[in-house]
This record gives sequence, C-alpha cells and structure tokens, in this order.
Amino acid sequence: MMSFVVTGAELSGALAAFSASLFCGAACYISIAEHPARLECGAEIAATEFSPSYRRAARMQFSLALCSAFAAVTAAALGSSMLWLLGGALIAAVIPFTYLMIMPLNKQLQSPALKKQSSTTYMLLAHWGRLHAIRSAMSLLASLVYYAALILD
Repeated sequence: MMSFVVTGAELSGALAAFSASLFCGAACYISIAEHPARLECGAEIAATEFSPSYRRAARMQFSLALCSAFAAVTAAALGSSMLWLLGGALIAAVIPFTYLMIMPLNKQLQSPALKKQSSTTYMLLAHWGRLHAIRSAMSLLASLVYYAALILD
C-alpha cells in the first residue's frame, strides 16, 4: 500500500497558489470580459453597473489576496523556498495598489454628483480598466512564481 504525507509547507504552498489563481482568474475575467462589455453599453449604464459589481468583486478579491499572501509566508516559514515570499509579496501588493491607485477612481465613479452620461465618466471608467489590468498582471505574475515554487520545491 502506498502512502504519502503532505507537509504543512506543501499544504500552505498549494493554498497560496490556489488562492492567487482564483484571484487571477477573476481579475482577468473582469479585465478581458466584464469591464469592456460594461463600457460597450455606454457611460451611463457602465457607471450604474460599476458600483454593485465592484463591491462584490472587491470583497472576494481582497480575501483571496490576503489568504494567498498569508499562506505563502507560512510556506516559506515552514521551510519552503524564498520564491513563496516573492509570490506572496506580488499578490499582497495588489492591496495597497488598489487603495492608492484605484480607490480614488472608485470614489469618483460612485459619487452621487457624478454625471453618468458624461464623457468624463467614460474616461474615468476607461482609466479604471487600465489600472485593473495592472492588478490582473500582478496576480498572474504571482501565480507563475507560485507554480515555479511548486515545481522547484
């Protein structure tokens, strides 16, 4: 009978990679499909749909980024390679990036004073999409680092 034992470091690494991959999939979906489709509907509809969509995605993505970063630090602390810390830093970096770069746009887009039909609103949404694509790329890079760590550890 064959048996195998999974160490805490391996389990933590798998959780880090899984959480980052879920984050990456959601972020890429938003960047590739949801946000461009939102913009195709025009500024007014896009701005109206933005708030409830962002509110739901933000909770999920924040939790996934935090879980992934914590699991990566745990994997490194339990003896896995330093690649886990690099991946953890990359996925954790989406949190301050969001608060510093994207939240000011969110506040403008969710302001009751926003004229939803305006070209300014459309430009704000387009800019938000470009910033969100950076988050998507950061999570993809973190996932790739994690996969390298899984292979090399």
